[in-house]
Order: sequence, then C-alpha cells, then structure tokens
Amino acid sequence: MDSLTQIVLGAAVGEAAIGKKVGNKAMLWGAIAGTIPDLDVMAKLFFDNVTANELHRGFSHSILFSIIMAPILGWLIAKLYRNKEADWKDWTKLMFLGLFTHPILDAFTTWGTQLFWPFTYKVSFKNIFVVDPLYTIPFLILVITAMFYKRTNVKRKKINNLGIIISSTYMVITLGLKWYTYQKFQVSLENQHIAYKEIQTKPTPLNSLLWTTNVETEDSFMIGYYSLLDDDDRIQFSEFPKNHHLLGKMKDNPLISRLINLSQGWYTIEKINNKTYFNDLRFGQFGMGAEASRFVFSYELYYDANGELKAKERERDIEEASPMLKKLFARVLGDKS
Repeated sequence: MDSLTQIVLGAAVGEAAIGKKVGNKAMLWGAIAGTIPDLDVMAKLFFDNVTANELHRGFSHSILFSIIMAPILGWLIAKLYRNKEADWKDWTKLMFLGLFTHPILDAFTTWGTQLFWPFTYKVSFKNIFVVDPLYTIPFLILVITAMFYKRTNVKRKKINNLGIIISSTYMVITLGLKWYTYQKFQVSLENQHIAYKEIQTKPTPLNSLLWTTNVETEDSFMIGYYSLLDDDDRIQFSEFPKNHHLLGKMKDNPLISRLINLSQGWYTIEKINNKTYFNDLRFGQFGMGAEASRFVFSYELYYDANGELKAKERERDIEEASPMLKKLFARVLGDKS
C-alpha cells in the first residue's frame, strides 16, 4: 500500500513488539522497518520501466528478505543504543515484524507481492486499493494518540492495539465485500448470457464501496462496475478487444513474454497514430467504461535505432485526475450516467 499506511502499520507493530521497553523509539524503528521494502522503487533509477516493475515487490517483499535482514538490522540498532532495556533479540523481533507485515499488507492489493521469492508467484487478494483512507486515517489517529502516553501507561498499549484491531477488522470487511460483489458480477454475466473464461474483481480508488471487474472472454476483455449504493443490480459491461494479433512479429520477442507475465495475461494491444501500445488491464482505467481515455498502466512498444524492441511506460496526465475522481465518486453514490 502507500508509504504513509506502511509507516503507520510499522509504527504500530513496533510499539506492540517492544514499546513498553523503549517507548517511541519502537514506533520510530517500526516505521523505518515498514518503509524499507519499498526502497525497491529505486530500481527505476538504474533499470528500464519493465525491469523495474518486475523487481517491484520482489525480493524485498519476501519472507526470505525479512528473515535475513531482521537480525542484521536488529544487531545494528542494538549497537547504536546499547540499551539494557532492549537487546539484540528485542530489536530483531521488532524489525522482523516491521519488515514482514509490509508485504503481508501489500498482498491484499491488486499488484500483489512475491512473498515466496525466489518463486515468481505473486500473492494478491485484490480486496483493498493501494490508498484507502478508511483503513489508514483511523489507524494513524490512534497511533499518534498512543505516542503521547508514557511507555508504561496501560492506555498506550490499549490505544495502539485498538488501531491494529480496527484496521484489521476493516481489512476483513473488504474481503467480505469482495465476495459479495463477485456474486453480483457473476449473476449479471449469467443473466446477460455472457460466456466468460475468467473473472477478477477489485475495489476502485480510495474506497471499498465501488467495485470493478475484469472479465476475460474468447476475443476480448469486459469491464463493469457495481456500487453497494446502486439502486439495482443491473451492471453494464464495456468491451475491449484483445487485438493480440496487432503485435505482429513482436509477439515472438522475449520482451513481450515479460510484459505478458507482468500483466498475468490481462492485456490488450492498441494502435493509435501508428504507435503500438501494450495495456495492462489489472490496474484499471483513467475514467470508467468504454469512454475512458486509456488504461493506467500502458507501454508504448517501439524499435530503437539498433532495431531492438523497447517498451516505454506512457506518462500519466495529472490533469486527467480531477475529472476522473469527480466521476468516480458520483459512481460510488450510484450515479450510472
């Protein structure tokens, strides 16, 4: 999830681990531990877009990484403080919890995480958006509140634990909402006599009320939306042809195989103004439905001066965000127009 959420979670588990021994230092180092796995985004400084996206949520988000790094970082922190109240084992426990809860949280999002690296399988439950204020804000308020109590005060522990309980409860609720909306999409497809091969569902940005689905058919993908505030269960699906044939001779290039693996097979090909684009459907559109301008993750495919096939991630226009959010929240409230 977003960096702020990971910082809050890290601080909370740090406090739960050894807060009574070291006070706010536990929250500080827990927050740092919760941030460390996402340092893999720096790969974009050294690698091309595709390689950087392949590396994201890889080794640094694995169980193995947590096991290796926790004792090393724990030893360094113990050396830094030389505090008899917390020893190497205490700091190792804190760092492991901070490092490990980060990828666990990410596993509930659309991107997923390679918990079992070096195996390439990604764990992805797709039940919460990467930024969800209902998860983060109450959690943040309670963690900050806990900071102002002395480490020996029982209220500090209770308030911190309350933050963990509330956020975890919300996460469980979103799993229930995912199951509920999945049934709605499935029934709607059957009622419309739409034959499909696979269906995936996920929440839309910043909320857990409006859900979207990607549906794979023989020759196309379909996208639909359902809000818990809709007046009826009627769901309209927009269709997007796969157009995989437009790759032409590119289809045999190893780069295309990597993009297909990265998108987990959920992709379409577009040709616009003699340019070829590879659209990753997993992260949705800028907007909603067939009228949406394009997909959030899209790569322009081109040959460089040496005749080597390259993929350049299309830039996102920040000006598209405002009207998109207005329409999104109108749709959350049940406006299907």
